[in-house]
Amino acid sequence: MRILVTGGCGFIGSNFIRYYLKNYPEVSIINVDKLTYAGNLENLFDLSHAPNYYFIRADIADAARMEELVRKGIDAIVNFAAESHVDRSIEDPSSFIRTNIFGTFVLLEAVRKVSKEQKIRFLHISTDEVYGSLGKTGAFTEETPLAPNSPYSASKTAADMMVRAYFHTYGLPAIITRCSNNYGPYQFPEKLIPLMVSNAMEDKELPIYGDGMNVRDWIYVEDHCRALDCVLQNGKEGEVYNIGGASERTNLYVAKSILDHLGKPHSLIRFVADRPGHDRRYAIDFSKIKRELGWSPTISFEEGISRTIEWYQTHREWWKKIKTGEYLDYYRRMYHER
Repeated sequence: MRILVTGGCGFIGSNFIRYYLKNYPEVSIINVDKLTYAGNLENLFDLSHAPNYYFIRADIADAARMEELVRKGIDAIVNFAAESHVDRSIEDPSSFIRTNIFGTFVLLEAVRKVSKEQKIRFLHISTDEVYGSLGKTGAFTEETPLAPNSPYSASKTAADMMVRAYFHTYGLPAIITRCSNNYGPYQFPEKLIPLMVSNAMEDKELPIYGDGMNVRDWIYVEDHCRALDCVLQNGKEGEVYNIGGASERTNLYVAKSILDHLGKPHSLIRFVADRPGHDRRYAIDFSKIKRELGWSPTISFEEGISRTIEWYQTHREWWKKIKTGEYLDYYRRMYHER
C-alpha cells in the first residue's frame, strides 16, 4: 500500500506518519509538505533514510505537481495540509483560502482525473471548529449544521463541502473526519498547550484569552492517529466521522494543570484581551465512530498532559529552535529531498 500524506511535517501529520510506519512497516508513505512556518523537517528527521518513507517538498496548490504524484500508484491520500491557527487567519486570511480551499480542490481534481485508471481513497482531515460554538450543554454530532466563526474555520468548512461535492458528483471515494483539539509531541509552540508548557518551563507569563473559561474537548494525538487508521481502513465512503477525546477542560484549567505539574505558581497566568469571534465551547459526540468502527479514546487528559509535559522537558532544543526561528534554514539545508 502506498499512502500520500499531505502536510506530514506538521504536528498531527508527523505523528500519523510515525504511527503508521510503526504499525504497518510494509506500507510506503510519501510525505508532501510545502514547509511553511509550522512544517518542521525535524519532526521526522530520524526517518529520512527509512526505505519506505519519502519526503517531497511541494505545494498542494500546484496542480501539475499533485497530478504527477497521484499518478505514481497511490492507493490513498490523507490530507492534513492546512493553515490552522485562528489568530493568523484573523490577521491574514489569504493563505488560508489558498491552501485550505484551493489546495484541497487541486488534490480532489488530481484524484478525479485518474479515477478511471485507479481508485484512490481520499481521507480529508477537518476540525470541530466548522460547527461553530456550543452553549453550556450538548455536543457536536455529524448532523450539526456548519456555522464557522473565524476565517480559519470558514476555510475548513469550504474544503469539507468540496470533498462532499466530489463524492456526490463524481463518486470520488472520500471520507471526512472532524476532530477536537489535539495535543502531544511535536506541536508548534504557538498553540495553547505547548505555549503554556514552554513558557512555564522558562518562568514566563502564560497568556490566557478573556476569562479563561473557554472550553475545548482535548484529545491526545496518538488517540487521533488510531481513529484515522480506523477510518482509513474501514470507514464508509461519503461519510463524516467525529473524533473526540471525552476530555472537556477550560483553558484556565489547562494552564493551572500545567503549572501544578511543573511546580510553578499560578501567578504566572496573565489574562489578555479576548480575540475576535472566540468560540466559547466545543464538545464532540463521537458515538458514530465508536458504534461503527469500534474506536474510542484510551488516553485520559491527565495521562496525556503528563506525557506531553515530559516530552517538552526532554526536547528543549526542539522547541527553543522553533521559538527563535533557528530551525527553518538549518533543517532545510540538512535534509536531502528524495
